[in-house]
Amino acid sequence: MPNPVRRLRIVTLLALLHGAAVHAAPACGPAPSGELRAERVAAVQPSRSESGLYEGPVWIKDALYFSDFSLVPGYPSRVRKLDLDGRVTTVIEDSGSNGLAVDAHGDLVAATHKYKALSRYALADGQRATLAGTYHGAVFNSPNDVAIAKDGTMYFTDPDFQKTAAPGGQPVTGVYRVGTDGTVTLVDGSRPNPNGVSLSPAGDVLYVNAGDGMLRAYPIVDGVPGAGKDIVRGLEIPDGMAVDCHGNLYVAEHTARRVRVFTPQGRELATIRTDANVTNAAFGGADGTTLYLTGAGAIWQVRLGVTGSPY
Repeated sequence: MPNPVRRLRIVTLLALLHGAAVHAAPACGPAPSGELRAERVAAVQPSRSESGLYEGPVWIKDALYFSDFSLVPGYPSRVRKLDLDGRVTTVIEDSGSNGLAVDAHGDLVAATHKYKALSRYALADGQRATLAGTYHGAVFNSPNDVAIAKDGTMYFTDPDFQKTAAPGGQPVTGVYRVGTDGTVTLVDGSRPNPNGVSLSPAGDVLYVNAGDGMLRAYPIVDGVPGAGKDIVRGLEIPDGMAVDCHGNLYVAEHTARRVRVFTPQGRELATIRTDANVTNAAFGGADGTTLYLTGAGAIWQVRLGVTGSPY
């Protein structure tokens, strides 16, 4: 019979020789299943008298950042921050933003309807830079949501929800790719009001949902998305999305007041309920296993046993 102690020593030595620690990164954890309910974060209260939405949650270091925008003409928006201790502050007063992401430098990448562009905000001083401002000589409609690949390639959706925030726009509602050299290409201009956008953990699949109620997967080969395939149909007004470490997709269904969890193949795993319209999702918290949800005048949280994307 093999000596179990000797075998353990050999396995440990092989791991060290390959540059891996015996206790490497924590396990991914089990995906949720069944019916769950998210709880409101009491510290987050509306900062405006008029109606509006919270959007674009993104976890950066030890805080959740989110867009707080009004539904009055122009859709004025600010970026607020929720700290782990429950303190809420405004970090960018006039961001004009909807969806948010974080880049390799730790700065905000924002889908900005005010500028009809994809923008970067430096968290150190709030200064804005345009990352993508036009396609074929025209500004975008109202950039909505954004995802960033490991090599810095960016993808964003451009529906017409806040198109009246500024003049101009595109002839289609589209999904766009912004290469690392700044080149903008149209991934798909055939879908009505594309909304939530996410990437698989390996970065080899782009996921986009839209007003057609479908969640579509676009395989990425050599950095370029190919023709998409619908993996989920019949979504109720789909909105933003998050992805966990297994590649499962957490899709917000706006007026259905829920987030449904699907495998990469489209099989439903779980439903997370909220008590108001929900817009988007992101993983964060001290250990990365808290799912934060944004929506109509509320932010919710639900503790899960799995980690995932910070936006």
